[in-house]
Amino acid sequence: MSVLVGSNTRLLVQGITGREGAFHAEQMLDYGTKVVAGVTPGRGGSDFNGVPVFDAVRDAVRETGANTSIIFVPPPFAADAICESSDAGIDLVICITEGVPTMDVIRAVRFLGERGTRLIGPNCPGVMTPGQAKVGIMPADIFREGCIGVVSRSGTLTYEVVNLISEAGLGVSSCVGIGGDPIIGTTFTDVLEMFRDDPDTCALVLIGEIGGSDEEMAAELIGQGYPKPVVAFISGRSAPPGKRMGHAGAIISGNTGTPQSKLEAFGKAGVPVGDTLDEVVERVRQLLNASGAS
Repeated sequence: MSVLVGSNTRLLVQGITGREGAFHAEQMLDYGTKVVAGVTPGRGGSDFNGVPVFDAVRDAVRETGANTSIIFVPPPFAADAICESSDAGIDLVICITEGVPTMDVIRAVRFLGERGTRLIGPNCPGVMTPGQAKVGIMPADIFREGCIGVVSRSGTLTYEVVNLISEAGLGVSSCVGIGGDPIIGTTFTDVLEMFRDDPDTCALVLIGEIGGSDEEMAAELIGQGYPKPVVAFISGRSAPPGKRMGHAGAIISGNTGTPQSKLEAFGKAGVPVGDTLDEVVERVRQLLNASGAS
């Protein structure tokens, strides 16, 4: 099995003829992901490396049976692209685009919620299930197949921890980059629930950061009797209050989103928090050895 993407993924790339869309579509094709269609208005009837290009998502879904969309559309138009995919019956939308206006995302999240479509992102690196599907911008060569689920708000730290997992001789079941914006479609708790039900995942790494309350909510879920071991990392712990660091969602306001509140929440839930990514991976290794799952 897998989380979100896998061998059954039939991928549609919105913005496939743009610079970013074309580059990453080729990378996904090279990995073996089933890229079945692209969408660029005005380019319908053409093709990209053998992948048919359509003017509209609805036409692409009807002709190819696409069930997942990845969006490489400029920020002013990204929310409309998200909504177009949902309206066409796409089950999973992964929005890579950074800088989508917050009010546009709020509108899109509400639209998708009414239709039961899952949104990952925006401003995320995508989703990867090693050996099955790469849907995003994650570098494929750092991944090894294994049983560790990874969920993260930070793209760069995702790559770093996955690389360390592979160097340690371990591997990843699925990796989900949920995005670092203030409003996102899928939260830590959503992904934790998916990994909980995935028989191929035996432990989890959670990469959080300052700002918001998503980590605290994840800790609450884990503290209620989560059946798999989780090791966490919180980036930005030295950031001064009131100053945004990196992601648009990484801002501390009052006592909300402070590193202290996140550390306390994970402590109450019995989740070890590493001071470095190397420590995180070592703790995961120890937990797997103790359980006999490594």
